[in-house]
Amino acid sequence: MLEHGGRLRRAARHYGIDEANWLDLSSGINPVGWPVPSIPGDVWLRLPQEDDGLDEAAKEYYGTAELLAVSGSQAAIQALPTLRPPTQVALVAPSYAEHAHAWKRHGHRVDSVPAADIFQAGTNAQVVVIVNPNNPSGKLFRVDELLSLHAQLTARGGWLVVDEAFMDATPEHSLAFLCPRPGLIVLRSLGKFFGLAGARVGFVLAEREILRPLAELLGPWPVAAPSRFAATLALRDTAWQHATRESLPLAAQRLADLLQRSNLIPSGGCTLFQWACSADAASVHDQLARQGVLTRLFDAPHSVRFGLPNEEGQWARLVAALSEVQR
Repeated sequence: MLEHGGRLRRAARHYGIDEANWLDLSSGINPVGWPVPSIPGDVWLRLPQEDDGLDEAAKEYYGTAELLAVSGSQAAIQALPTLRPPTQVALVAPSYAEHAHAWKRHGHRVDSVPAADIFQAGTNAQVVVIVNPNNPSGKLFRVDELLSLHAQLTARGGWLVVDEAFMDATPEHSLAFLCPRPGLIVLRSLGKFFGLAGARVGFVLAEREILRPLAELLGPWPVAAPSRFAATLALRDTAWQHATRESLPLAAQRLADLLQRSNLIPSGGCTLFQWACSADAASVHDQLARQGVLTRLFDAPHSVRFGLPNEEGQWARLVAALSEVQR
C-alpha cells in the first residue's frame, strides 16, 4: 500500500496526541464540504439501483452522455490497466502515485517524465496518464495541449487518461464535455471539491467500448445506496457549487500568502491545496506534527502539501504552528 494523506490515527499514535486534537491538512479535501442531509431509512434497506437518478445527475453536471459510477476514482485507477495487454505507458512525475503503481502491477512498462515533456511522450507510449490539475504540483494542463496529445495517441489505438479529481473548481479546463470520444478516458470524483471522500463516489467518462468491460470487471453495486443518494443531491445543488467556486480560490490564496510569509514559498497548488518544495520538508512536516498539525510529506522532490483549514480557529492554529517552525 502506498502512502496517502488522511492517516490521522496513525499520526495520533506516533506523536502521542489524541486524534480529536489534530488539525488535519494532509488530504486536500474541501473542509467545508457539501452539507449531507439525513439519509432516509429505506435507502439503507435497498440494494443500489441504477435508475435512482445518479447517472442522470452526473451526466448533466459533467456535460456528457456516457459514464460509469464507480467506488471512487481509485477503483477505476486500479481496474483500467487490466483492460489492455502490457504496453508502454507514460505518466507525469511527480503525480498521484497510484496511477504508476497500478499500471506497473499489471505488467505495463511505465515511464515517469517531467510535466514539460509529457506531450512528447505520445510518440512512443500507447497510454498517457495525466492528473489535471496535477497532484501535488497543481499544474493545470491546457485543453488544446491535451486534445493534440489525444489525437496523436488515438491515431495508433492508444488512450489518454485524464484524472480530474481536483477539476471541479475550474470546470472550464475540463475535458468532460468532450466525452465520449474514442481513446479518451476522464476520471472524476466527489471526494475533493464536494468533500465527500468518505462516500467513495467517482465516475469514469469514456466510450461504451471501454465502460462495458470496466463495468463487468467491477461487478454489480460498486457504489452503496446511501452514497448514491447523497451524490445525486450534491450534483444537483448548483447554488452550493457556485458559492464554493467563489470561496475556494480566496481560501487558496490566503493559504499561499500565509506559507510565503512563513518562508515556505509555494512551488505550486490549486484551489484545494498548496505545495511547498524545501530541502527541510521532512523537518517542517515533523515540527508541525509535534504541534498536532498534519500535512502531507513527499520525498521526491522533498516537499510538503498543505490542505485548507476550515474556520478561523484552525487558521489561527496554523499561523501559530508555522511561527513555531520559523523559530
